[in-house]
Amino acid sequence: MHSPIESDLVLVSRVEFMVCTPRRQSIQLLPYTMATLTTQAQEVINCDLCVKPTYQFCNRCQLSLCVDCVGKHVDKLKYQPHDIVHFKDRKVRLYFPECEFHPNKICEAHCQQCDIPVCLKCILGRHNGHKCIDLSGIFTKKKDIEKETQEIESTIIPLYRKKNEESVSKLSITMAKFDELEIEKEKHRRFWHKEVDSIFNKISSLIKSMKENHMAALKSYQCEIKNRIPGMIKTVQQNKELLNSKKMSEVTNYKSKLEEYRNMPADIDVKLPSLKTNTVQGRELSLELGEYKASLTKTTLSCQADEASYTTLQKLLDQAKSITTIPTGVDSLYNVACVGVDEAWVSGEDKTIKRVHINGSIQNTVTTTCKTWPNAITVTTQGELVYSDHPNRTVNIVRHGRTETLITTPQGWHPGRLCCAKSGDILVTMYDTGKGKNKIVRYQGHTVKQEIDRDEDGKPIYKGGKYPLRVVENNNGDICASDSNAKAVVVVDKSGKVRFRYDGTPANRKESFNPGHTATDSIGQIIVTDYNNACLHILDQNGEFLRCVDNCGLDNPNGLSVDSEGRLWVGLVHSGEVKVIQYMK
Repeated sequence: MHSPIESDLVLVSRVEFMVCTPRRQSIQLLPYTMATLTTQAQEVINCDLCVKPTYQFCNRCQLSLCVDCVGKHVDKLKYQPHDIVHFKDRKVRLYFPECEFHPNKICEAHCQQCDIPVCLKCILGRHNGHKCIDLSGIFTKKKDIEKETQEIESTIIPLYRKKNEESVSKLSITMAKFDELEIEKEKHRRFWHKEVDSIFNKISSLIKSMKENHMAALKSYQCEIKNRIPGMIKTVQQNKELLNSKKMSEVTNYKSKLEEYRNMPADIDVKLPSLKTNTVQGRELSLELGEYKASLTKTTLSCQADEASYTTLQKLLDQAKSITTIPTGVDSLYNVACVGVDEAWVSGEDKTIKRVHINGSIQNTVTTTCKTWPNAITVTTQGELVYSDHPNRTVNIVRHGRTETLITTPQGWHPGRLCCAKSGDILVTMYDTGKGKNKIVRYQGHTVKQEIDRDEDGKPIYKGGKYPLRVVENNNGDICASDSNAKAVVVVDKSGKVRFRYDGTPANRKESFNPGHTATDSIGQIIVTDYNNACLHILDQNGEFLRCVDNCGLDNPNGLSVDSEGRLWVGLVHSGEVKVIQYMK
């Protein structure tokens, strides 16, 4: 019968045991499989004490011995029992070394502080108080090392190699996808106006940044995976050497890396972006890349009127709604000029111009130098108030509470309505009351830059009469004028060539069309007040009628302006009120 330990050693497919030799008081760690033992039984095995072939085996000391060394071994350890048998009859077992300080005492523990095997007397003596571990635990630890080594070699390393291949594939796919993005981006670039180059430059920067981030993350992951493999291979090799080592300290000091290797870095989930574009009836382009979005309304391209009308109509509310009514206290309210979001300048038949808040409070009051009242008011791109003085033939600006004259019109011509263009120019409508003529003059500073009064055939563009023109510049540079004398809205391009006229017929109103002030919004729509019909006409930038706003209590509307939120501020002449209207989505 074998002891429990001996039985385990014989039956397991891999045998591991410790041998005490007379040459050193340490533990030899020798791995054997049963096949190895059989093979070695058929081969020449060297004596553990010399280089001669082995014929005998000491079961007690677990030594392989030649014929000559049997006597030497027994003589040298004559106080220790021996069990000399033929090599083929040997019994492989776990054996503890003899204590070098106490003869005939077996070391069954290992002092961790002194790093040597110790017997019971040692523990009670010079090693008293030291931390010692049972040597039998080394056998278990050795089995753990073997098990770890097998798992690293057979499972973890192949898994890392597979992940490495996958990461290489992801790198290739990602590179190809970003190359496709670049190609697709350039393809769409050709269909956009050159004014949107800044958008595509932003897209290029985002693609480059995203590509760098994604590639860096993937390369870092791939590098981390790849770099771990040599370390694991080295660990496997070191563990295999450790399994063959006779140095007990190397086994006891072994630090497992299994958990580190098991803890594989989490996969990188690369969400590849796509370039999304959309064209609405050939009128509006939109583009998305990740969280970046850009859109372009094509305002300068000619297209079918029904397409333009459809696109714009999509942005209008089904029913416009009045947000609030602001009492201004202005008698005969003629002019409204928005300032930012919640405020507007208003004026009527007195010398003052008031700045009102949407909540009805008066924020500021300017007393003008006009002999009667200001004919028109507007606001520069810097937010400064500008007004015209008909009798004095001047256009004035209010700066830091003081009034300065910007323009003095030629003799015989009186300034009417005003518009501050995006370029910084000022458009001034002028009329000669004596001759009944009307024209629009563009000023750059004090200099006349352009006069608009006749068409290509030399005929007057605007009808003469007692009413001055009202003017506004559209987003595409068109100049829109309300000609009350002709009962029409006349639109010319930036060169002064007539594009179209609108006479109110498509609106099918009960009374004749009587256009007052005009305004344009962010998408180039033209809004016109209709004094006779208590409504607003909305046209697209090509002059196509879209709809009327007639449900907001607009009695005698005249002054008109659009705030930065896209709301209409409509001045009602007789009540002196301003209606704020939401008409767009």
